[in-house]
Amino acid sequence: MSPLRYQKQLRPQRVRLRLLAGPADVAGAGHAVGYTSASQFSREYRRLFGVPPGRDAAQLQNASLAPD
Repeated sequence: MSPLRYQKQLRPQRVRLRLLAGPADVAGAGHAVGYTSASQFSREYRRLFGVPPGRDAAQLQNASLAPD
């Protein structure tokens, strides 16, 4: 795997971990891991997880609040 491809997989995963850790500003989380372009962030996140980052953040929050 090339370094660029590795980075394109690692950064969205790091954002998702931030979103799992607690309520966060999605754009701020993307910026914190190195994205300078919101559209690039959204595109790479959607490519890896299948949903836009905002929707995924809401789903993660709902799942963490759901009783077992």
